[in-house]
Amino acid sequence: MTVSQNKVVSLTYELKIDNATGEVVDVADASEPLVFLYGAGNLLPKFEDNLLNLKANDNFEFTLSAADAYGEFTEDAIVTLPIDIFMVDGKVDPEMLRIGNVIPMQDNEGHPLEGIVKSVEKESVVMDFNHPMAGKNLFFTGTIVDLRDATAEEIGHGHVHGPHGHHHE
Repeated sequence: MTVSQNKVVSLTYELKIDNATGEVVDVADASEPLVFLYGAGNLLPKFEDNLLNLKANDNFEFTLSAADAYGEFTEDAIVTLPIDIFMVDGKVDPEMLRIGNVIPMQDNEGHPLEGIVKSVEKESVVMDFNHPMAGKNLFFTGTIVDLRDATAEEIGHGHVHGPHGHHHE
């Protein structure tokens, strides 16, 4: 069996910025592997492309360019918003508007996005809506731990059920 459409893939990985000697920013080890439904659109497309046709116990090593990962950093994603949009019951929570805080928000069409508080002024807040990994090349190394066919229910729901996957109550 190989990694392909509608297979449940379990893998371990180490993610570094730029290359093999870069800063480690994420790890999925054997105790908590990444488990996902291949081809369901839940992961970066180029990440999945690099795993296609691998088998259990195969190792992988690849780099995703910033453009193929979370996009380039763009100044247009740094915006100044009126402070009153952060008011609840006529007050602004100073804990919420601390520099570096990540605040879940919505765009004009209601799509969810997260912004990082960059600065707070009397009348406005500067928010950065770039993904935290924007502008960074991502270097992955890892191993395919396990593969199996997805169940009809998993395919229908678009995600994995069971251990390390999604659980329905």
